[in-house]
Amino acid sequence: MKFYFPVTGAIVALFAITLSLNGQINPERQWPQYRGYMASGVLDNANLPESFDFQKMINIRWKTEIPGLGLSSPVIWGDKLFITTSIAKSDNQGIRTGIYGDGMPVADSSVHNWKVYCINKNSGKVIWERNSFTGIPKVRRHPKSTHANSSVATDGKYAVAFFGSEGLYCYDYEGTLIWKKSFGVLKSVAFDYNAAEWEFASSPVIYNGVLIIQCDVLENSFLAAFELKTGKELWKTKRDEYPGWCTPNIYKDGTKTRIAVNGFKHRGGYDFETGKEIWKMSGGGDVPIPTPVVGNNLIFFNSAHGPSSPIYAIETTATGDITPKTEGAMSEYVKWNIPRGGSYIHTMLLYNGHLYNVNWNGTIACLDAATGKEIYRAKLGHSGSFIASPVASDGKIYIVDEQGTVYIIQDGTSFKQIAVIPMNDVCLTAPSITDGMIFFRTQKYLIAVGKQ
Repeated sequence: MKFYFPVTGAIVALFAITLSLNGQINPERQWPQYRGYMASGVLDNANLPESFDFQKMINIRWKTEIPGLGLSSPVIWGDKLFITTSIAKSDNQGIRTGIYGDGMPVADSSVHNWKVYCINKNSGKVIWERNSFTGIPKVRRHPKSTHANSSVATDGKYAVAFFGSEGLYCYDYEGTLIWKKSFGVLKSVAFDYNAAEWEFASSPVIYNGVLIIQCDVLENSFLAAFELKTGKELWKTKRDEYPGWCTPNIYKDGTKTRIAVNGFKHRGGYDFETGKEIWKMSGGGDVPIPTPVVGNNLIFFNSAHGPSSPIYAIETTATGDITPKTEGAMSEYVKWNIPRGGSYIHTMLLYNGHLYNVNWNGTIACLDAATGKEIYRAKLGHSGSFIASPVASDGKIYIVDEQGTVYIIQDGTSFKQIAVIPMNDVCLTAPSITDGMIFFRTQKYLIAVGKQ
């Protein structure tokens, strides 16, 4: 592992924002899972630099080489950052970019090491690394995938890494393995062609001392909850679902806590305490990947694969089967829907009443989150493809294409592009934000951007 340190100036300390009134770390100021707090993708008052340059190392705090391949986004709590990777000498083709129809897996059956890294977010130095599992992958990877796709989840005491068929691992903050679980082979494959193995990608979620995992696979799909500190199973609910790659999210129905999951046969909500199904809806893209986004008493879903690509705004009070009678029709608890326009990969961004939806070709649609009405539609870049989901801070939205170009646009009712900044390395992961810094994971590096 290599480190690159530019000449730095004073480090901006934003303790008043980061800490709550009692001096404890404020969880709402952390980035504790995929897409940050409650998967929102937003951290305002972060004081990020107005501009930066990866080639000239301007406002680049550090750059750390990460061995192997991984698509997990950085996860942050306090001064510690967590990331995963899978390392194998012969699996060195890298990540294939571009738009193509070939979904056959990488022909590699060599021994891999699945690793978790704990990194000091201020310096980029590794605090500890742990080898969670060594062996031959039980499921092969798509050329745009890796064997370490799922982001870590943390609550400031524990860090949980999920490597699909290679197991679920819970570490304390000193790197001690507290517990681990195996669920056997989780067949993350194309539902209509099982030879197209794509590898596992749903990330774990922690809420109130409970770990939630969603496993939508070819056989025996389920949603489950575990006591975080012990690994004790609290409940496990079977799901009749096609293989999918979405991460669940938490929402509130009054005082009741629910779990929102995307899906094709079974998009819906579950009770956090018992795992009981609260509501469901079928239809949409038949390979669901985007995570549900929550806000304004609504849950926003999108998907796009096969003939359908809807966007739905579902009321948090939903109960029962709310599947519309025909595709695109309205039904009870559906605030609004758009029959076509959803994204295959991207989780949407809800920001200041605007719902941003990025598509694979760089098209970005800005919608009124309350009504679904399109505010504007624009195109990022002239070529290339986009996989990483957008994030936002202080009125700016950060979007990265596969070639590692960072596009920064202004939040608002008209399209305004602020900057286009090349990283010159493949990037398929969503950026992560903490006070004073934004982190980008490329194919080779983890890079911290912050004022110098």
